[in-house]
Amino acid sequence: MFKHLLLPTDGSPASELAIAQAMILAKDCGARVTGLHVIQPFHVFAYDVEMIEDTKVTYMAQAEARAARYLAAISKAAAECKVACDVLSVADEHPFEAIIRTAKARECDLITMASHGRRGIKSMLLGSETQKVLTHSNVPVLVWR
Repeated sequence: MFKHLLLPTDGSPASELAIAQAMILAKDCGARVTGLHVIQPFHVFAYDVEMIEDTKVTYMAQAEARAARYLAAISKAAAECKVACDVLSVADEHPFEAIIRTAKARECDLITMASHGRRGIKSMLLGSETQKVLTHSNVPVLVWR
């Protein structure tokens, strides 16, 4: 069965549920977990309100602090379930590419991630990193809804 799960998180409630489910799966399989958070680079023209108000230095400091909080949740869940775990954050313009690249580099045999369930115009405007991972990944993907 699966030996190494990649668990990307964006800190959302959907990701929190995916973390809990992924830990159960990892424990049942005897797998280890790598938690991942992708920090998107600072842009002067931005889609995120936090980017508009911040300088690059402030934005990155806050983004790294958020990443640390999100990854700490994965580490805590892994410790509670007695699952081997490491975590990392990376900066990338395209989170789905960073997720796929990390899965390959870390030799993960399953990517397990949340779906926000966006449909219609929201999906078109906001995009779906989960959908992009599903479309482009050669590593199997398990989506929690």
